[in-house]
Amino acid sequence: MAFINSESTKSLALSLFLFLILVGPTPSFARTPHVINFRSLNRYPEGLTWDPSAQHFVVGSQHHRTIHSVSDAAVVETLISDPTLPENATILGLAIDSIHNRLLALVHSAAPLPPFNALAAYDLRSRRRVFLSLLDDETPGVITIKRHVANDVAVDFNGNAYVTNSAGNFIWKVDKDGEASVFSRSPVFSESPLAVDPDAPFSECGLNGIAYVSKGYLLVVQSNTGKMFKVNADDGLARRVLLTEDLVWADGIAVRSDGVVLVVSHHTLWFIKSHDSWAEGVVYDKTALNQEKFATSVTVGGEDRAYVLYGRVMEGLLGNSGREEFSIEEVRSKKENEEENVWVFVLLGLGLAYFLFWRFQMSKLVRDINKKTN
Repeated sequence: MAFINSESTKSLALSLFLFLILVGPTPSFARTPHVINFRSLNRYPEGLTWDPSAQHFVVGSQHHRTIHSVSDAAVVETLISDPTLPENATILGLAIDSIHNRLLALVHSAAPLPPFNALAAYDLRSRRRVFLSLLDDETPGVITIKRHVANDVAVDFNGNAYVTNSAGNFIWKVDKDGEASVFSRSPVFSESPLAVDPDAPFSECGLNGIAYVSKGYLLVVQSNTGKMFKVNADDGLARRVLLTEDLVWADGIAVRSDGVVLVVSHHTLWFIKSHDSWAEGVVYDKTALNQEKFATSVTVGGEDRAYVLYGRVMEGLLGNSGREEFSIEEVRSKKENEEENVWVFVLLGLGLAYFLFWRFQMSKLVRDINKKTN
């Protein structure tokens, strides 16, 4: 039998182990967050969503009747230009209906423009408008004096869209053919006291971000109370989710594939979990955001990453113009990163332990072989 050099074997094994460490998984903090600085003159976008088929982001516009795609490399393309919409109307909430290959966009005209609220649906292949559904309060016997604000939109698997009214604190439903109706006017939406200064700008903003969960319900956040609600997608029955803290000034909401809910305000991105289908929720982490850039929307992009839109909307609302650069930025949970890093080092430790055990076994085998050959 040929003689086996134990030192050569050890060196080879050690080299292999070091190679696996270098090319194997590395701690997630080594990768810098993805930042997309895109250029679009006077856009001041408020709405953001991710198109998983086209692999790009979609943003609206504060004063233009256009919707744009933004690539990972910050290439901006006009997806929709609809001159039939009211002049100076704002494109607010956006959603991709992947099953029906449609883009849904909320169109709103703020004062002093004449009131206008509508959900527009566009075919993503032809980029032609499928319908424009006007949104109004048609509930019999209910008199409203507030100017409606159609703010955010979510879509289910059947193509039904659900739209929040931030001024009226109710939810519209628009079916896949464009038929609109008031879907949920639950009294629970008006039970909680304000968590903001009633004299502050936008203190009247109620129901805002909305997301559809595949189990058959909606999650909705309320800006001026910081509350979250779970709404049955069949009958509109709503109840408040018990949270560990209020999400004051909550704006957009998104759901990751692992069930984690992301809620954004202009100052914070909250990471929220629930273990009982959203009877209760736990804010397990939160990240401070750049308040000057004024984040308004959050979406889940490629690889389940959380992205917020810095659209500088307050500048646009104050009448500023001339800004050309805006950004879409990845935001991470520090606690999740720490947990991932712990597991990486645990796996490396297990690998080292296995290597030492294997080295011991090989040394023993070499000694036995040497005894036999001698």
